[in-house]
Amino acid sequence: MTERSASADRAVLAGRASSAGRAASSADRSAPEGQPPCWDAELVLDERGRTRRPEPDCPVELALAAVAGRWTTLVLRELLSGADSFSDLRERLPGISAKVLAERLRVLEERGLLHRTRLPGFPPRTRYALTAAGRALRPLLVELYRTGAALGEAGADRGAGTDPGAGAGE
Repeated sequence: MTERSASADRAVLAGRASSAGRAASSADRSAPEGQPPCWDAELVLDERGRTRRPEPDCPVELALAAVAGRWTTLVLRELLSGADSFSDLRERLPGISAKVLAERLRVLEERGLLHRTRLPGFPPRTRYALTAAGRALRPLLVELYRTGAALGEAGADRGAGTDPGAGAGE
């Protein structure tokens, strides 16, 4: 994942703040000098998220890292419907090369998100299934889809000159 796309992903997540958080001015969100900042309780649930830079134990960074990489979300989507073989995954994702699929499966296994099972017999066969941690990504993927759809609609609205906020306050 490029640094630019990771930053864009973080910006999308940050933009999903509660309406109260969006309504507050930047002056309302910053604390007086020398005092700890005021954190949006919906976005920052505990100390791990109270940071001024990306940290490896930040829950948002962990979630983004879990789904990072081209094709990763699609491989996860396919495995959410159940265990599959390499060839079944290639068939359901015809645009992915064997090399990239093998790499994505390896990385997901290293992250503890899927389990690989070698089946007995010849030729060798392997099944891939999500672990509990991998299945726990489903709500994140659903929300990423919804967010992307909303952003796409907002972009289409701006492109068509039908921005609902245009002309407001004039």
